[in-house]
Amino acid sequence: MASTRLKETKDGRRYYEIRVRGGRDKPELSTRWYVPDGWGEKTIRRELAKAAADFERDCREGKVLSRQEQKAVQQEAEREAAKIKTLRQYGEQVFMPTKRKTCSEKTRSYYQGALDHHVYSVIGDYRLTEIKPAQIKNLFLALQESALAHSTVIGIYVTVNQLFKMAYLDDTIDRNPMDKVPRPKPRKDEKNGTEVEAFTADDLKYIVSCLEREPLKWQTMIRLMIDTGIRRGEACGLKWENVDLKTNTATISGNLCYTTEAGIYLDTPKTGKPREVYFSPEVSALLSRLRQEQAKTCFSPFVFSQDGTPEPMHPDSPTRYLSKFGRRYGVKIHPHKLRHSFASVAITNGADIASVSEVLGHADKNTTLRLYTHANEESKRKAAGTVQSAIKEA
Repeated sequence: MASTRLKETKDGRRYYEIRVRGGRDKPELSTRWYVPDGWGEKTIRRELAKAAADFERDCREGKVLSRQEQKAVQQEAEREAAKIKTLRQYGEQVFMPTKRKTCSEKTRSYYQGALDHHVYSVIGDYRLTEIKPAQIKNLFLALQESALAHSTVIGIYVTVNQLFKMAYLDDTIDRNPMDKVPRPKPRKDEKNGTEVEAFTADDLKYIVSCLEREPLKWQTMIRLMIDTGIRRGEACGLKWENVDLKTNTATISGNLCYTTEAGIYLDTPKTGKPREVYFSPEVSALLSRLRQEQAKTCFSPFVFSQDGTPEPMHPDSPTRYLSKFGRRYGVKIHPHKLRHSFASVAITNGADIASVSEVLGHADKNTTLRLYTHANEESKRKAAGTVQSAIKEA
């Protein structure tokens, strides 16, 4: 049974130390759970209990290592690294096993796919110590010429960069060739499409009017995503226990994911921390109707389940649905565009960056600034109007 104890850091941050006793001849394991600002005691107790249960389960399943075990794993990795000759061998024997213990399943799957499909076939059989920056540059040049999306090329670049950085830090190589490989830039034909796309408030009004002709489940999900800016996986992973129809709030504490190896599984949000979002009375009414309709065929813990079953829907389903929706009503729409739109409309209408960042679940508000502060026509007019009004008043 996990035990918890409230503590405080030197700078005054409150956290609970969660401890789990090991078995015979095994050390005690511990972790920290920081108390989010503004949470009430009831919410803290509930989320702390979940965190303690999750940590205890991970300990029992061997997913948490003691310092001694971590050291042993590191020493084993170092011994294996000494035997490494090719990039493929390092990726399979050191890089990916390390990522399995330190990354989410989705991130690990992404790294594996990038290496298997794009990297190993080109430079995988070269000795790691002999790979030159020019070879890596040629790899990315070929990827760009193959018409891969710029975001995909960047994802592969990040994977290769992570691999060589690990090899350099564990002394498998004495120089990092990636230090001389610049981050790939978009092709000329991609530059016009690199700006973040977002709907205006009028666009969203049109989409909402079209949704009134759609099935209740989809009407509710898309309206919720428009109201809150949550990710598609967070919508698919939302549970009824985290929805409060009296206060029109939802706690986002899960992210439904899919990989070929693991199938559909519920993970934590990207930042690892739950957050509260607010929705309109209209969405609250839709959720209430959906709950009544769902109860006629099944009792699911998930707000958005597969039709007639308690199972959650596939996290790719919203993307497929919106593609068909867009063709029916003449709009180019996908889940992340709704997220961009939430931020864009909020910022255009005076919401501060810090609040928008918190609602979106960004770990750093600079992410919000970088992605969403592009100036659309409406925001440019408002900015100009503000200055013009100030001059007139003066």
